Parts: sequence; C-alpha cells; structure tokens
Amino acid sequence: MDTLVINTKSSSNAKLLLELARKLGETGKRLSKEDQEDFLLGTIMKTEKTGKNVSRDTIMKKIKG
Repeated sequence: MDTLVINTKSSSNAKLLLELARKLGETGKRLSKEDQEDFLLGTIMKTEKTGKNVSRDTIMKKIKG
C-alpha cells in the first residue's frame, strides 16, 4: 500500500482530490491542522530517535527554546 500526502492551499481543490480518490476506489481523509502537526511531530521524533532516555524536563526546556 502506498500513501500520498498532498498539501493544497484551496479547500475546493482538497475536496476535488478527495472526491477523485473515492471515484477511483481509493480511500482518503482530510487532516485538520492539529492532525498535520501531530503527523509531522511524529515524523521528526522517529527521525531523531536515539534510543536514549531523556527526562521530561529536558524535553520541555528544549521545546520552549
């Protein structure tokens, strides 16, 4: 199975692309802004995974800058 992620500036284009996918017998889903952020954060976390344990305080300090 392949997965596509398409970013569009237009809500109408997103609707059209989703409709096309369904007509082709595929499935699709529109992601909310929060879902997009969660997906990207997960991708970054997977890329940066070191296998070392880090305290919550250390992580929060890094996030806050």
